[in-house]
Amino acid sequence: MFGQGLIKGLEITIKKFFNKKVTQKYPEVKPLLPARSRGSFDFNAGKCIACNLCANVCPNRVIKLEFHSNEQRKRVLDNYRMNLGYCMFCGLCIEACPTDALNSKPDFELAVFAKEAVVFSWDGNTRRNEMD
Repeated sequence: MFGQGLIKGLEITIKKFFNKKVTQKYPEVKPLLPARSRGSFDFNAGKCIACNLCANVCPNRVIKLEFHSNEQRKRVLDNYRMNLGYCMFCGLCIEACPTDALNSKPDFELAVFAKEAVVFSWDGNTRRNEMD
């Protein structure tokens, strides 16, 4: 029958029109994010073994590690740097980390005025912005 696709489309539209509204009044009301949502990153320098796997797997080369070797020939992390301006938030770095030192957190409000403000580095467990 001619126009059957149009009728089916209108039927779906009318059903959705009478459903419950899902609009949220952001930023007054913070959205309820799913448990697996990806936002900013949380880094635990105490767990990091400076294996460089996260930096190697990153497609945009967002992560830079600085480390040195100690007397036992183990790597010791000096600085961990992420430039979130180029990050795709794909999560490959989190999956590659063997010690769970890098995790995702639901902080999604990352908009800034200067592009230097999205470069973060961790000295120990202290996160600092490169502009500071």
